[in-house]
Amino acid sequence: MLNQGWIYYDRLKPKDIGLKVLDFYTQNYRHSTREEWGDRLLAQQIFVDGEPAQPNQILKKNQRLEYHRAPWDEPDAPLDYEILHEEADFLIIDKPSGLPVLPGGFFLENTLLHQLRKNFPDETPIPIHRLGRGTSGLMILARSPVAKKNLSQQLRLHQIKKIYHALILAGDYPDHVTITTPIGKVPHPILGSIHAAHPEGKYSHSEMTVLRREPKTSLVAMDIKTGRPHQIRIHVAAIGFPLVGDPLYDVGGIPKIPADPTQTALPGDLGYSLRAMELKFRHPQTSEIQHFYGREKPWNCIN
Repeated sequence: MLNQGWIYYDRLKPKDIGLKVLDFYTQNYRHSTREEWGDRLLAQQIFVDGEPAQPNQILKKNQRLEYHRAPWDEPDAPLDYEILHEEADFLIIDKPSGLPVLPGGFFLENTLLHQLRKNFPDETPIPIHRLGRGTSGLMILARSPVAKKNLSQQLRLHQIKKIYHALILAGDYPDHVTITTPIGKVPHPILGSIHAAHPEGKYSHSEMTVLRREPKTSLVAMDIKTGRPHQIRIHVAAIGFPLVGDPLYDVGGIPKIPADPTQTALPGDLGYSLRAMELKFRHPQTSEIQHFYGREKPWNCIN
């Protein structure tokens, strides 16, 4: 079924001033070709300050752009998240692998946020943190303004403990490994840039503990002390042992670039084995420690 379409808003950055409208979209949103952006301009799907844009229109400071995306048929996604704990201030849910948390790319209504709005129309719970589309497991959702403020602050101060289980390639690594590979942006042929291991990136800290070893794989627990995008996927790849089935990150923590760059994987592509298994934080009202554990999935289907 077609969704309702969406409007994407942009504010110009200094580097964008003086560009033609067509050049702006071609350079900033490489998921579509120049011809496709040109067709959208001609179809009057793009506006500048509320007026239909012209392909050769020069962008000026403080202008606002809108791309009115026509309704589209979204990819399927599992929509049956499970509520594990419910009270006035927050929910703890188990998100399935394959369900995006927020709209993006081809997903709008087949997202956790849209399902929450349907199931809680009066007071929609707000995700305090995100899980990647392919990552399953525990998430905290705020249900009150006090909880949203308090839990968001705990997240910023790294006071929410999050433990993940991951399936990685077997190796002779020790039972406990500290990983501090910096994470920053590197070029990506479709998205323009993507987070990956980068010597000039931001400080990032993960603690890896081996839980079980098999001939070809190991089940490990990942305690992330910082919250960089795709941190676990990047860090285990950075030490030479990527997540089993990860289509994007290669040994060294950098994106795999195939012979045809247009076939490069995207962050939301599925296949990797990662599950949020444990959450520990303080109650937003009482400050009492809250500790939640997820159910471990079978070894051969950890997602």
